Amino acid sequence: MLEIRQNCENCGKDLPNCSNEAMICSYECTFCFHCVENLLENVCPNCGGGFEKRPTRPHAQLASYPVRTDKVLNPVQFSKFYVLNKDIDPRER
Repeated sequence: MLEIRQNCENCGKDLPNCSNEAMICSYECTFCFHCVENLLENVCPNCGGGFEKRPTRPHAQLASYPVRTDKVLNPVQFSKFYVLNKDIDPRER
């Protein structure tokens, strides 16, 4: 079950469950579309993977499976993952 984190880990932008701007990697690191496209170039700074649009949890399921309520803020510090992976397609990494 996805945690559905509520903010961009880099800039802190609110990304509620219904956001069309939330992007996640396979470990659920969560960033806004702007940071993924313009800063990270589709490379997760935590694992080196690529990003996909985060799905929305159906409203009827929110009571039984609530989204994560605490904020995760970990501003990006470029790591070896960025340098090694920025020119490689995420499915080839």
